[in-house]
Amino acid sequence: MPVDIKPVPKWLKYFNKVVIGGHKVGLKLPMVVLTVPGAKSGKPRSTPITPFTLDGQRYAVGGVPGSAWIANARKAKTGTLTRGRHSEQVRIVELSPQDSRPVLRAFPIEVPAGVGFIRNAGLVTEGTPDEFEALAGIAAVFRFDPLNG
Repeated sequence: MPVDIKPVPKWLKYFNKVVIGGHKVGLKLPMVVLTVPGAKSGKPRSTPITPFTLDGQRYAVGGVPGSAWIANARKAKTGTLTRGRHSEQVRIVELSPQDSRPVLRAFPIEVPAGVGFIRNAGLVTEGTPDEFEALAGIAAVFRFDPLNG
């Protein structure tokens, strides 16, 4: 499935800073902040993501292939998820295209607010479960397993 990926909107950088700042002061927002070492710099890099639970597991979909957070998560293998003032150490597991299909199919139902973002990125047109499932091998899907326990 050929896709014409659009660049990340310029406002997203500022929006991410607001979300990260909100978490630092203890606000509980729908997104969480994923912090991992930068793939090149090794310095901590934080980005808001919207994980969801499917069959008892937490997942997140990388809405724009090539995003820095995706490369960082792939290399790091572990990270920190923060919601408000609560942080949790997690193992980051990228799913194979085959294993990502049911997760992608569930995404538009579980995270309807994310559909518009992925539509604006040019990956889907309607935002149906079938369209999302077809992103297997295009959109990265990560599972977050707790490291403590």
